[in-house]
Amino acid sequence: MPSDSKPKPFEIFRAADYRDYGEHGIMDIVADSPAIVEGLTQFHHEGASAGQQVRMAYSRPGFSLTHVWFKSGYPLPLHSHSSDCLYYIVAGSVRMGHEELGPGDGFFVGKEVPYTYDTGPEGVEVLEFRNTDNFNIRFMAKAAAAWDKAAARIRARRDDWETEVPPGRLGAKADADG
Repeated sequence: MPSDSKPKPFEIFRAADYRDYGEHGIMDIVADSPAIVEGLTQFHHEGASAGQQVRMAYSRPGFSLTHVWFKSGYPLPLHSHSSDCLYYIVAGSVRMGHEELGPGDGFFVGKEVPYTYDTGPEGVEVLEFRNTDNFNIRFMAKAAAAWDKAAARIRARRDDWETEVPPGRLGAKADADG
């Protein structure tokens, strides 16, 4: 958007227009140790991308909305972001510590606060609301054992991920549309 133009005061966005995060530079990856670089390499080599779908639903200067589908058993590594984020569970479930969260539940994670969660048996569809259109993801797991555990979870689930469908209406529509 040119610097002299203002964002529109009203806009409509559609599920068919969601874009994969790989198509734009909204989120920078921070891997600030050799152990994390090695772990991420292992994570992706094992097929982690088959267990997730992260799509930009909408962005504008100072705001973004992301639709995420993590499939069942997806090993979300411990990480933080450089912005506050409000998460809303559309479908499926997550376990955060002793808390089980399902459709209609949500959580807030402040800037630079590390977090992780386990996805439920159907996986989870989450909407992520941020007050920025540019942020990072900083991975925290520095021990090789943590990455080995995540890789083992991927190997155990990746064949099932091939046939999984999103648990809710938003994912099913976005998946059907493209």
